[in-house]
Amino acid sequence: MSWQKRVCDVVLACVLAVILAVPMMVILAVLLIRQGRPLFYVSERMKGPDQAFALWKLRTMAVATDDGQATGGYKAGLITPAGKWLRETRFDEVPQLWNILRGDMSFVGPRPPLRAYVERFPAVYDAVLQSRPGVTGLATLKFHQHEARLMAQCASAAESDRIYAQRCVPTKARLDLIYQRHQSIAFDLALMAGTVGVILGRKGNC
Repeated sequence: MSWQKRVCDVVLACVLAVILAVPMMVILAVLLIRQGRPLFYVSERMKGPDQAFALWKLRTMAVATDDGQATGGYKAGLITPAGKWLRETRFDEVPQLWNILRGDMSFVGPRPPLRAYVERFPAVYDAVLQSRPGVTGLATLKFHQHEARLMAQCASAAESDRIYAQRCVPTKARLDLIYQRHQSIAFDLALMAGTVGVILGRKGNC
């Protein structure tokens, strides 16, 4: 990661932390009343082939368990009403500002993978994780909705794993490597603006 990208990440994370402080306190209070504890979900993800970190999110499921598999349709019944809204607006990702400030993540980059897939596809992730993982990115913007449709059809952990490994990993990796070759501050800003546009458009259709 270039020092310019790192400076932009830190400055923007600090600004957003200030802007979102009050809304997040309100959201946390509502979640505490409606869902109870724990408020946060912490998952092991990889920022390098041999480097793990704790990814922070707001809890969106009734039972915050991690079976080490990509999330498929078989988990849909665990998503709470509040969790559905958090996912649609991506407010569940706000705690990742902490990951950005720590240097685990950037605003833009490949989504941080689970250890199981990094170990299964070492050549793929040796290349992809040359970029710092991000909250959003080219693969997120271009493939996320199609990925969600694919994974929603999975009725078991085994099927979820198979579909993710066969259809999602290679497509996301190809897009992540395109981003890697063309990364710039201007490209990052364009991807962030595009992500905000998608979120607002989806919210308007809810």
